[in-house]
Amino acid sequence: MAEWEALLADTDTPPHILLVDDDETFSRVLGRALSRRGLRVSTAANAEQALEKAHNDAPDFAVLDLKMPGDSGLVLLPQLIEAVPDVRVVILTGYSSITTAVEAIKRGACNYLCKPADADDVLTALLSDDADPDALVPDNPISVDRLQWEHIQRVLGENEGNISATARALGMHRRTLQRKLQKRPVRR
Repeated sequence: MAEWEALLADTDTPPHILLVDDDETFSRVLGRALSRRGLRVSTAANAEQALEKAHNDAPDFAVLDLKMPGDSGLVLLPQLIEAVPDVRVVILTGYSSITTAVEAIKRGACNYLCKPADADDVLTALLSDDADPDALVPDNPISVDRLQWEHIQRVLGENEGNISATARALGMHRRTLQRKLQKRPVRR
């Protein structure tokens, strides 16, 4: 029996977990998986919504995306801990680095996970007491080219597919962006 299964078996009321991620699909899928494991899940798309939900219904656990519109997960982390001192927080990101892992632990996160992560990974990280920032970044981190491609796709989505608006947001020429978009996605 996994550590998280034992925790859930010992409680009368299901633990409450707050998922804070601007990726609606990811939050829905992870939330559903955590619900199936016996947790009560609430979601927020940004720091402001997360703090409001935490004040109204204090979570036992929280999973914060590092990069979100507005305040990042690192900015939200100490605010959330101040609002709910007993909350255990994991920073979850697709943009992993040792620097951000160390900073997350210094600011009060109990752990740091790199995407992709599933519900079991999240629960294990939330219940682990021995976060090692050097071990938190995978041996084969995402390549810079792949990071750039994913960032372009994210900004393109935020601009509803508008190439000109995306180019302005990225600070690049529209034709340069079009050339980058014509290339196949870079492997991780």
